[in-house]
Amino acid sequence: MRRAVYAGSFDPPTLGHMFMIREGARLFDELVVAVGVNPDKRSTFSVEERLALLREVTRDLPAVRVDSFTGQFLIRWAASIGADYILRGIRTAGDFDYERTMRHVNGDLEPEVTSVFLIPPRHLAETSSSFVKGLVGPEGWRDVVRGFVPPPVYEAILAKHQAP
Repeated sequence: MRRAVYAGSFDPPTLGHMFMIREGARLFDELVVAVGVNPDKRSTFSVEERLALLREVTRDLPAVRVDSFTGQFLIRWAASIGADYILRGIRTAGDFDYERTMRHVNGDLEPEVTSVFLIPPRHLAETSSSFVKGLVGPEGWRDVVRGFVPPPVYEAILAKHQAP
């Protein structure tokens, strides 16, 4: 069985993440979508909320399992659950440089786990959780944000930003 891990903060999950998840589910027998928990990072959504959102947006993908990890290197966690691959997205040249370095470090730590890279389509190339969060606030933000996240995530964002 080919098991891969696709990890991130997913705060919030975006259409870019969904591209990676759908492709990963197609390429691997099992794709574990893992929320990496950084206790020092302030998040919009709690870990439990992010896990619930990811389960909702992947419910039609039987090869996908959603989990979380904290206090471990991703590569070590992936090896501990029997993953053969780590799936990573490359959007920019900066991503490539970073991911190339991490691939070499990860190969030193866990040589049995291979890094696999995907490049998203052009219309998703700049989409990230930070980008989406940065769109919230100005007049008309709701119409703009809707185009970057799955519908259940959009509803969750609206609920977080209800006017008092």
